Amino acid sequence: MNTVTKNCVITLDYHVTDPDGEVVDEGREPLVYLHGGYDDIFPLIEEALQGKAVGESVKVKLQPDEAFGDYDAELVQVEPRKDFPKEIEVGMQFEGGPEEGEGDDEFIIYRVTDIADDKVVLDGNHPLAGMALVFTCTVTAIRPASAEELEHGHVHNPDDDEETCH
Repeated sequence: MNTVTKNCVITLDYHVTDPDGEVVDEGREPLVYLHGGYDDIFPLIEEALQGKAVGESVKVKLQPDEAFGDYDAELVQVEPRKDFPKEIEVGMQFEGGPEEGEGDDEFIIYRVTDIADDKVVLDGNHPLAGMALVFTCTVTAIRPASAEELEHGHVHNPDDDEETCH
């Protein structure tokens, strides 16, 4: 039987809502990920999909700490308007350096959330941070991962022909 197991590439049709049923991600493009603990998808969703076959669906409710994390007010910054390009608008994104005192080199993506006369408000939180989410998906394809995908820990070509995975 062709089922979701470790080291398979899984294709999902999905959509995400908040707990009240409001759509937060319509899932217009299929989600393709490498199954088996490669951090390509939230662990609770991966766990729910284990052993499922093409055509089977799962619905998983994720609390903020199981999805995009809690909202962190410290990731909101107000910066002088003069430090930004003239054509700035709400929704634009900018890359920022690591926070003071953090030892890693991870950059944070800041979204412009407001523009006042001489100030720009930037938010480094994921847009869905602090939200509980309901992730509903249907398995549409399963194939074995290539040696290169396994070595790199992610999917390389989601359009490869489907084969059998056990």
